[in-house]
Amino acid sequence: MSVSAQDRLLAGRYEVGELLGAGGMADVYRAWDTRLRRDVAVKLFRSGSDTADDRRFENEIRTLASLSHPGLVQVHDAATADDSPFVVLQLVEGRTLRDRIADGPLPVADVRRLGAELADALAYVHARGVVHRDIKPSNVLLDHHGRPHLADFGLARLTGSTRLTRADQLVGTAAYLAPEQVRGEDIDHAVDIYALGLVLLECLTGQREYQGSDIEAAVARLHRQPAVPDVVTEDLRRLLTSMTSPSPHRRPTAARCAHALRHPDEVPTVTGPAVRPRPPVRLLAASAVLVVLIAAGIAAALVNQSPPAESAPPASTSAQPPVSSTAIPPAVSAGQSPVAPAVVPAQAEPPGRDTDSENKGKGKGGGDKAQEPGKNKNKGRDDQGKG
Repeated sequence: MSVSAQDRLLAGRYEVGELLGAGGMADVYRAWDTRLRRDVAVKLFRSGSDTADDRRFENEIRTLASLSHPGLVQVHDAATADDSPFVVLQLVEGRTLRDRIADGPLPVADVRRLGAELADALAYVHARGVVHRDIKPSNVLLDHHGRPHLADFGLARLTGSTRLTRADQLVGTAAYLAPEQVRGEDIDHAVDIYALGLVLLECLTGQREYQGSDIEAAVARLHRQPAVPDVVTEDLRRLLTSMTSPSPHRRPTAARCAHALRHPDEVPTVTGPAVRPRPPVRLLAASAVLVVLIAAGIAAALVNQSPPAESAPPASTSAQPPVSSTAIPPAVSAGQSPVAPAVVPAQAEPPGRDTDSENKGKGKGGGDKAQEPGKNKNKGRDDQGKG
């Protein structure tokens, strides 16, 4: 239904004025409520909508009527005129965030403030089991004071409620869909966090992260993560990276996003799955002792094990000291894998060993390597010993 110049009074109450914006299913007009004498916005749905669109209209009315938050556009009334449904909303004087981004990137301080206020609104919405599913700059209205108001809950649904679309139909705006939305998986509040992260990135860069056609923009996020600009601080980089994580379980909640945006100097909290509680100290100590005992047994067994025949040349019993079977294994700390000591068979010392040459070898080679007799006289053997 379009409002002509001859028909400016809607439902006998609302004087319809200028067109404020147009969407895929409805047009938004400025209007005057003659009964309560206040400016309002009238969202007038076009005639000929199918059943799913009618259900979306009813869903938007019920959702908005149950929500009341400074960061949300308030609903005042709903009715049907000439077989065309309409909803009367709070009029936010100003412009959309999309229009603001068209003027260029926003300062980091403004991005933090806008992001925190939008995250507050989402935290309120999510606490009531509602998923917006269509967070984007054109659905964020900025008043004259620069405060954001989240609008257009036409695609919102309660968590766990019946879907209003076919399984093979994407719901939302392609450039801001979360990966799980593109794959057609079940969704929860994490899709709004992902979209908000993309909106904040767009505020910083002045352009969409995923561009191209709807298909190209939707599929691109399955191949690469968003690129966070280098100009942002490290804490903001971590936050935006976690908000746009491919895994919905690693994205922070809306409340954590708001807190992180307002308090950049605080140590970031864990945004992934809940950390399991640590076991008691006594259990840790007992586990450490058990690991040491097992490691000691393995090491002792390896030390007592006979070396392979092909790697152990015959040794003289008179020159080779016996290997003690009570060798003390190296200490193994808790949490480390036991490493068996290298077993090197002792070489038989030929008669006439040159003690001076051995002392020179220790001073030159740095320590514990035994030197063959006559090493200084025979270069070939010296090279072989080094190898």
